[in-house]
Amino acid sequence: MILVFSQTGQVARELQRRAPEARYLGRDEADLTDPDACARAILMIRPSAVINAAAWTAVDRAEDEEALATRINADAPGAMARACAGLGVPFVQISSDYVFDGTGTRPFKPNDPTGPLGAYGRSKCAGEEAVRAAGGSYAILRTSWVFSAHGSNFVKTMLRLGRSRERLSVVADQVGGPTPAGAIAEACLTIAEALIHDPNLSGTYHLSGTPDVSWATFARAIMAEAHLPCEIAEIPSSAYPTPARRPENSRLDCADLANFGLTRPDWRRELPHIIHEIGDTP
Repeated sequence: MILVFSQTGQVARELQRRAPEARYLGRDEADLTDPDACARAILMIRPSAVINAAAWTAVDRAEDEEALATRINADAPGAMARACAGLGVPFVQISSDYVFDGTGTRPFKPNDPTGPLGAYGRSKCAGEEAVRAAGGSYAILRTSWVFSAHGSNFVKTMLRLGRSRERLSVVADQVGGPTPAGAIAEACLTIAEALIHDPNLSGTYHLSGTPDVSWATFARAIMAEAHLPCEIAEIPSSAYPTPARRPENSRLDCADLANFGLTRPDWRRELPHIIHEIGDTP
């Protein structure tokens, strides 16, 4: 039986569709601000594998609350990974493109040096280090630009704004791969199962949608698919300042997914289904 931390997040909701038989822990049963409680839950349940789909994702707020973000994104996964190592079961941790500095234009490889630009990235980077240091079987799955019909994400925001405005300004100098949460869920399950049988597959992997695009290009695709006439105007990041710096290059080299028989998902194929599920297609 697979144990999943999170019940309501984007990936957790998609995991429940694909693996309803798994055990899902919400904050009432495992609060990530209490890493020891998370470890105790693993030791008590004794699952065959653990997937951590819970995280602090408020990028800007992390600039003011870095200690709390680090507790949730680093201390808790570290405690989970150590508990898994003690039981001899694999641990899958979802990480982020924000661990990189976003320079250049080539896709980042899993073994490239990290260099987070802000508190959120630092917390995710610290989480990766804690998972590796635990000494057990693990997979760190870095991803980017997650979207689905659940929770808060770029697609839902664009649809909401596109219904009420004729024109939106969207950043065009940040490039990455929009990634359907369902594809992340499928990858987590596939990787967890593979690690149960072959711990030597442990390591850091990348999963992002294809093709890589700017936020502005992604926004245009959303408007077109939803048949919304809202015009998308391209702006530089400097015209839309935020408390936390965003990486300009979020491209991820996902070649190592082949170790699990996985390939990059085409976000253009998933977008119509997600928009339909949200209920915004006329």
